[in-house]
Amino acid sequence: MTETLSYDILIVGSGLAGLRAAITAASKNKNLKIAVLSKVQVMRSHSVSAEGGTAAVLYENEGDNIESHIYDTIKGSDFLADQDVAERLVNWIPSEIIQLDRWGMPWSRRDNGRIDQRKFGGYSFPRATYAQDKVGFYEMQTLYDTCLKYDNIFFFNEWFCTSILHEGNTFQGFTCIEMKNGNFVKVVAPSGIICTGGAGRIYSFSTYAYSSTPDGLDMAYRAGMALKDMEFVQFHPTGILPSGILITEGARGEGGYLINSEGERFMKNYAGEKLELAPRDVVSRSMITEIQAGRGFKHVTGADCLKLDLTHLGAERIKEKLAGIREIGIKFSGIDVIDEPIEVRPVCHYMMGGIHSNVDGATEFDGLWVAGEASCNSTHGANRLGANSTSECLVWGSITGELAANRALSKKNNIPSTDDHQFLIEEKRIYDGIFRGRGDSNPYEIRKNLTDTMDEKSYVYRNENDLIEGLKRIRSLKSLSWKHVDDQAKEYNTNFINVMEIDSMMRVAEIVLMGAINRRESRGAHARIDYPNRDDNNFLKHTLAYHNSDGEPRMEWHPVVFTRYAPVERKY
Repeated sequence: MTETLSYDILIVGSGLAGLRAAITAASKNKNLKIAVLSKVQVMRSHSVSAEGGTAAVLYENEGDNIESHIYDTIKGSDFLADQDVAERLVNWIPSEIIQLDRWGMPWSRRDNGRIDQRKFGGYSFPRATYAQDKVGFYEMQTLYDTCLKYDNIFFFNEWFCTSILHEGNTFQGFTCIEMKNGNFVKVVAPSGIICTGGAGRIYSFSTYAYSSTPDGLDMAYRAGMALKDMEFVQFHPTGILPSGILITEGARGEGGYLINSEGERFMKNYAGEKLELAPRDVVSRSMITEIQAGRGFKHVTGADCLKLDLTHLGAERIKEKLAGIREIGIKFSGIDVIDEPIEVRPVCHYMMGGIHSNVDGATEFDGLWVAGEASCNSTHGANRLGANSTSECLVWGSITGELAANRALSKKNNIPSTDDHQFLIEEKRIYDGIFRGRGDSNPYEIRKNLTDTMDEKSYVYRNENDLIEGLKRIRSLKSLSWKHVDDQAKEYNTNFINVMEIDSMMRVAEIVLMGAINRRESRGAHARIDYPNRDDNNFLKHTLAYHNSDGEPRMEWHPVVFTRYAPVERKY
């Protein structure tokens, strides 16, 4: 007998977007039962790792304005952002900053008590609202504490969702593994929201938590929804070696310098106006160009790198504004940034792509929304500006929570009547196809080969030969017999979860490479050395990838929404 749980709203993922959605939905009506399903404990969600800030226009009386933030976002996206979405983000986020403040968020403040903001890359005004250098942790703690005030929010920690249940294009629920006992469960509701984050662990050198695998993206893809713009992978300029842990852009916002082996502050040669505070794609390309010109350093691991110098900021400022960064440097690089520069290199940090959705976060399935990094409503286009990601999580968490609640209220007492057919097919896929599978390839070695391939073949600079070779390698790895689980325990079988994660990683990595091969231009974070120019005539459009029955993605195009700004050359 299939175990079935019934709720009014299902939220998969417990990061910023998921918690914000839960609060909005719960406050809509106390009789709505909201389930938050998370494969980790709530405060282990990767949102806690956000460091630098949340972008918002707070002080128009001091010279900032809404239109400037909209334009900076669109220009930063290399004009691939849907402009109605950028407008929604910018107009909505100031109220979220104030709401968080009222819920107890410990924003860093000026001497006069007003919320402080710092400079961030690509902006015309200091608008990164911050809490020292731990903004994600404090935002998560604030939202989690607020969630606990609602009796109608139910947390399912360490539940791994494997597939979407649907009738045609109507959402009905999810299949899940309760990790503590291994039970396979059907959870149904009239409304669902996917908030599972990005796919950054398809790279080895990455700022993401090891749990940040593309399970949510792959669920949507296998159910028949499109993944959009997956070729646009953001490489943050400052990942420390060898771990890839992030040094926040706030370090450069506070005045840090990037220097080469000649002691030169080289960004003056690439972005004369913005210097280190040019958008991330510009800075990362500049760094790799310096390394390729022989002006880099050699890390003890043999990796090429450059250095981030904060020493001139002084001990007091670093302790006050960048205490977390100092601690990370000491623990993971053995360097105290007060005393010496720290070695850094561009690192996989964010996916501009995700599940195809509209300005409201609605997917192609009725009753199912997506918010946060799992979404591609095209807020960020080809390149995200720093501090706009936590903004996106808060805004579309709130929007989708409201819309999901409205639908749930309209369907109250009308439980989706799912049959067991999809449940049984999914049970066969994961238990017969993976758990009881047999093979001679070590899945962990396969995962390492996959992520190393992405590092090598789809990094900051790309070309046709590398991308095609990368795709061949991924497909060769897919064909090996790695779908087997040596640990046959039912309780907390992380081996089983890991192999299912690899299954998702394979499909999503293939889509990233195919999108990059098809986009024969350079735009934002997608830089092709064989097609070095932006090509608006042929590629001012979004990439869509649909699942085909033969296993290979079907690639299509989708128009960009323009409301106010025509594309121009991007200079900083």
